[in-house]
Amino acid sequence: MRILIVEDERELLQDIAKGLTLKGYAVDQADNGTLGCQMAIDEAYDLIVLDLNLPGMDGFSLLKELRQERPQTKVLILSANSELDSKLSGFELGASDYLTKPFHFAELEARIRVLLNRKFVQQSNCLTYEALSLNTLNRTVEVNGLPVALTTKECSILEYFLLNQGRLITQQELIEHVWNGDADPFSNSVRVHLSALRKKLKGALGHDPIQTRIGEGYLLC
Repeated sequence: MRILIVEDERELLQDIAKGLTLKGYAVDQADNGTLGCQMAIDEAYDLIVLDLNLPGMDGFSLLKELRQERPQTKVLILSANSELDSKLSGFELGASDYLTKPFHFAELEARIRVLLNRKFVQQSNCLTYEALSLNTLNRTVEVNGLPVALTTKECSILEYFLLNQGRLITQQELIEHVWNGDADPFSNSVRVHLSALRKKLKGALGHDPIQTRIGEGYLLC
C-alpha cells in the first residue's frame, strides 16, 4: 500500500515515514502543502496522512482541492488542534479520520490499517488464498500453518495481490501501490521481487498461484 505523508515538522515527518516503511508500506513525503497537494492529485495513493498547519497551502485547503480531483482517496488528518470545530471541519471536507498530536506511532499505524482494510471490507486481520494466510497485523505468512519467510517487499506485493484476487494487476499498478515515488518504472525491480515471491509460494503451495498475462499484467485467481 502506498502512503503520502504531508507534514512540515521534519523530524516527525521522517519518524512517521521510517516507521511505516518498516511496516511494509511504500511511503512518499511532502513538507509543505503546495507540494503535498500536487503529489496527492498527481499520484494514486491508497492513503494520505495530512497535517493541517502547513506552509504554502493549509491542510483544509489541500483536502478541499483533493476531494474535487480524487474523492475516493483515504485521508487521515494529524493536528495539534483538538477542538471539536476543527475535527468537524475536517470531516465535513471529507477526512476519513482525525488524530490529535501528540500521538503514539502504534495508534497511528493501527488507524491507517483500519482505513486501508475498510476499503476492501475485510472481516478479519487475515487475508487468505487456498491454504495460504497473511496476517496484516504482524505481517506473517503461513501455508497450512507453516511459516513462509518473505522479505518486506515480497510481503507487500503478496498483500496487494490478496486484496485484489481475481483482478488483473499491471506492473505500473504494482509500482504505484507497493513502491514509493523514487521507484524507476523502467527498472527490473518489480520482476525480480515478483519472481522471488512466486518461487517461494510455489515451494509452499506446490504451484505458482500468480498467472502472467503477457502484455497485460498479473493475476491471482
